[in-house]
Amino acid sequence: MSEPLVLERAEHQVSRKHVDANAIKVLYRLHKSGYKGYLVGGSVRDLMLGRRPKDFDVGTDARPNDIRRLFRNARIIGRRFRLAHIIFHDGVVEVATFRRTPDPNDQRGGPEELLITSDNTFGSPRQDAFRRDFTINAMFYNIADFTVIDYVGGIDDLDDRLIRVIGDPDVRFCEDPVRMLRACEFAGRLGFTIEADTQEGIQRQRETLLKAAPPRLTEEILQLLKSGNAGASFQWMLELGIVEVLIPEALAMVRAAELEIGTFDNVLPVLDAMAQDGRELPDAVLLSALLLPEVLVERFKREQKRRRWLSAAEVRDLASETLERFCERFAVPNLKKALIVQGLEGFHRLCEGNFTRSQRIRFASKSYFDHALLLFEILVQATGEGHEAFEEWQVAASQRRRRDPPVEVRRPRRRRRRRR
Repeated sequence: MSEPLVLERAEHQVSRKHVDANAIKVLYRLHKSGYKGYLVGGSVRDLMLGRRPKDFDVGTDARPNDIRRLFRNARIIGRRFRLAHIIFHDGVVEVATFRRTPDPNDQRGGPEELLITSDNTFGSPRQDAFRRDFTINAMFYNIADFTVIDYVGGIDDLDDRLIRVIGDPDVRFCEDPVRMLRACEFAGRLGFTIEADTQEGIQRQRETLLKAAPPRLTEEILQLLKSGNAGASFQWMLELGIVEVLIPEALAMVRAAELEIGTFDNVLPVLDAMAQDGRELPDAVLLSALLLPEVLVERFKREQKRRRWLSAAEVRDLASETLERFCERFAVPNLKKALIVQGLEGFHRLCEGNFTRSQRIRFASKSYFDHALLLFEILVQATGEGHEAFEEWQVAASQRRRRDPPVEVRRPRRRRRRRR
């Protein structure tokens, strides 16, 4: 068994001053109580790259119940993967016990099924490193001596800018198919290349993504769309065949140019620019933007075949059909589904040029108008067309807001004290 690569304090750029203060408190309390306290996962990767991590996760040899006894502000969560949330007034620190590869007999599908459904088999730091997804996410920062510990070659892959799965790609992607999406997300976010064996494993196992839990897939897709690097990540997904399996509707971004009805390949870069500017788009808008090119392409094909414009009801039916297939794969809740259909339908209404000024203001009062206007803005920026119409709708939205009566805020009446 080879020894890990250990970088002493002077050999790396991870510093406590760049680590969240609450995470430091947790690490030191674990260490002073006789447990190992390691900063783990993406936070170590980002600190090694000189980036600011979004989250600071902690790994330890303390069991969940030990953690709960040690921290009065701890809450144990999860069934498939039990861990602790240490809750502070200004944030939460996630603490997980070191794990090892789980026993196949403990999984719902039995020993022949590789998909992991229970992951609560505790282990050593080495075992924990080897059960993580990618080498660059498996390094540890030890609060006891400020060293960075690498069991899996993550430091070399950081230097080479490589995303490499730990272990056999076929086995690891069957255990958790969502890892394939994460490989593309990390490659896009960090500007790294996906290592050749990892790419080949994704291409062989991409169909297993359909076995993953729909809520996890939805969460991963939305996280990717909000990352500010969706364009680069989707390019990897396209090249490795993931889009074709998981989101075939998104292929319309490419097909539209082939049909000569416009180019939609800038939709994702526009979403990235908005995310980088700090604009937070609702989930329904993000999913609508992903599906809109497919609706537009299908509308074009139907209108060409019928030699007439589709009615508003037909456009609504078309949006519903497109969304139905998507919702089956991603288990989109009915409320969000309704918002997406209304937004897509509203977008098509905004594209019509026969509104009077008063009709625009009335339409701007509809509940789904803001959703539709965001979609319109995304398409205008992506295609470079429709700027004048967009400005007119912005004016209508502004006039609607001025006409809306202010919300009356009633102050609670003071109760008089009774004289005694």
